[in-house]
Amino acid sequence: MLELNQIYNMDCLDGMRQLHFSNDIFIITDPPYGDILTRQNGHGVLKDIAKRCGGETWDYKPTKEYFDEMLSCSERQVIFGGNYFTDYLPASSCWIVWDKNRISAKSFSECELAWTSFNSAIKKIEVIWDGFRMESDNGCDESCRIHPTQKPVKLFEWIIKNYAKEGDIICDPFFGSGSCLIAAIRSGYQFIGFEKEKVYFDKAQVRINNALKQGKISEWFD
Repeated sequence: MLELNQIYNMDCLDGMRQLHFSNDIFIITDPPYGDILTRQNGHGVLKDIAKRCGGETWDYKPTKEYFDEMLSCSERQVIFGGNYFTDYLPASSCWIVWDKNRISAKSFSECELAWTSFNSAIKKIEVIWDGFRMESDNGCDESCRIHPTQKPVKLFEWIIKNYAKEGDIICDPFFGSGSCLIAAIRSGYQFIGFEKEKVYFDKAQVRINNALKQGKISEWFD
């Protein structure tokens, strides 16, 4: 039996099939895109980062079955890299554009797109994510990167603030570094997540445990 406010080291397809909490599941996730990012930057930079992080199996592409399950087990979704999965996802009027404000590393994308299930207008969020110009995340910069496609907590906090509703359960089926779930904790939402790569799971568990402790301490001063 799955429990809330827990993360699971398992294939998310199995995990999502066990989600029976309610219609309040809000999926926010960043699935792996296959090796397209490695081919785009042309230098194997992401593979080098993956080796430094200790993981290997981050660059596979989930099948349509995973996306069907995401759309089935929740009514609302925000899926990064949706431009790589247009053959799996329905048309949407609302995409989120994340502007990284890059001035270096031109072989990488200056923006990323997230598909959403919402019917509102296209939105843009700017959060610096460019080498040593990365905005501080509890003192965490590029030197503490634990996943090759890690994203800033601040980005997910903005998504939760603008799209989540009271009582939502934030679910990240591909949580990687755990940034989305940390954002859920900081924003006062319950969460659940899945990650099948043990190396990333263990490192994210440390980050999530720290966020939970900080959340409890902050409650003393409310």
